[in-house]
Amino acid sequence: MAVNSPLSAQNLSFLHSLQIPRNFAVPCLCKAPENGHRKPGNSFRICLCKTLESPQARGPVSQRTPSSTLISDSSVSNGTGAAEPSRGEKFLQRQMAMAVIDKTKKKKKKVEKSRVLNSALVCCYGCGAPLQVEEEDAPGYVNPETYELKKRHHQLRTVLCRRCKLLSHGHMITAVGGNGGYSGGKQFISAEELREKLSHLRHEKVLIVKLVDIVDFNGSFLARIRDLAGANPIILVITKVDLLPKGTDMNCIGDWVVEATMKKKLNVMSIHLTSSKSLVGISGVASEIQKEKKGRDVYILGSANVGKSAFINALLKMMAQRDPIAAAARKFKPMQSAVPGTTLGPIQIDAFQGGKLFDTPGVHLHHRQAAVVHSEDLPSLAPQSRLKGHTLPALDVKSSNQEGDGSLNGISIFWGGLVRIDVIKVLPQTRLTLYGPKALKVHVVPTSKADEFYHKELGVALTPPSSPEKVKDWPGLQMVRHLQIKLADLKRPACDIAISGLGWIAVEPMSSIIEHEVIESVSKENYGELHFDVHVPKPVEIFVRSPLPVGKAGGEWYEFQELTDKEDESRPKLYI
Repeated sequence: MAVNSPLSAQNLSFLHSLQIPRNFAVPCLCKAPENGHRKPGNSFRICLCKTLESPQARGPVSQRTPSSTLISDSSVSNGTGAAEPSRGEKFLQRQMAMAVIDKTKKKKKKVEKSRVLNSALVCCYGCGAPLQVEEEDAPGYVNPETYELKKRHHQLRTVLCRRCKLLSHGHMITAVGGNGGYSGGKQFISAEELREKLSHLRHEKVLIVKLVDIVDFNGSFLARIRDLAGANPIILVITKVDLLPKGTDMNCIGDWVVEATMKKKLNVMSIHLTSSKSLVGISGVASEIQKEKKGRDVYILGSANVGKSAFINALLKMMAQRDPIAAAARKFKPMQSAVPGTTLGPIQIDAFQGGKLFDTPGVHLHHRQAAVVHSEDLPSLAPQSRLKGHTLPALDVKSSNQEGDGSLNGISIFWGGLVRIDVIKVLPQTRLTLYGPKALKVHVVPTSKADEFYHKELGVALTPPSSPEKVKDWPGLQMVRHLQIKLADLKRPACDIAISGLGWIAVEPMSSIIEHEVIESVSKENYGELHFDVHVPKPVEIFVRSPLPVGKAGGEWYEFQELTDKEDESRPKLYI
């Protein structure tokens, strides 16, 4: 209902000064439904309320104080006779009170918005570290003159910090210390602080793209992924499949990965076998992200040095062929280097419409070999080319094991200075094949002379550590784990002994060249168990897992499981 009553000349003049039309009406905010002000539901009727000022504030409008115009539910009075305010006066008082409230709210919102803008730090697009001009050796450092120039032209988000420029030229500059970080170099941030930067993800609705290194599947899988991802859906990306030995059947590898992932009981929607270097499988991941993101932000998660930045660069390259937004994002892509811990903060990338793509800091794990070696020795842990197994059959060690029977029994195998395997009891035809970086040399000596050989050759023939100076700070092979492996089938490898952050050792109880009749003739009493002692630095974990079917032989002995329709539907989709 509109205000149609005649107004006095004084009130009419006041209305004109406020530029409010005489027939303007406002919703009633009265909370008394018994007076008939409220319609059914939550809508309000246009009406006029009771007196808005206290009885002490009555009188001519020109004599009232500003405080008398405030809305007060506790001081409402109808008044009688000449003391009762006109409907026009009530309307003006309500309008003035609402204008004051609106002005206060707008001012508060403006202050809060300015605080958010002021607290937002501009970060290096290469590593995600906040830009700074004070400490030259620290991440995020920019020359002060360059910083001021870019700031004046609003181009700080196009700046690459000094550390990223050095990393792009091959310099090994680590920045992460603490539990899971690195012992060499100047440290600027702890591994715990990097992990804390990802803790908010479990409370948000996002799409997680989780990366796992096939060479270090168990060590890079992130056992505590639920603490980061929460209940969010996960697209599992297996990286570096181009490093697997020649002749490997990817169908067997994919089935092996699905079986291993099912045991983790995660919300994995699909699994992709990829190579960022050759772009194998990248287009399938791009299509899956566009299909499943549904307006959500996409976060790339993974352990340190798993290849997140390389994957994002390959993903943008693939998406840029069809999407101009991704093509523009390639100009300022994350820094890619061999140093674990290159990315120090979340990096936002405008790669597509409806949501953002974020590169995240690698999760540093204390149980990997990278956490114990010196920063200068880190490149020796990363395979640079296709893996080629180093096999140790009995004939290869006969000359080294003069005290034994010509088999692997009684010998010790050194894998650089990082791993020592003592063979206690195996079959005469047992073979061990080591898969890992070529930079780590393999040495075989009798177990009786292993301690003397280790102390003499550490830092010389056994590297890393790569120099006598680094040997002084080397913790040594403090942890010894006894492995007792039961044999069930002589026709296939018994298991893999995986060293976290390094590679794995395939244990083959009988050589594949042995005739079938010879295998059948071996009694179960003779091959019941295999015994090994594995020595590693104290934090490093050792995993005994089902054998990974690599090489041509892997495709021959690997057996696919028969699944029911229900079991097949519950498995994540596999893309090869």
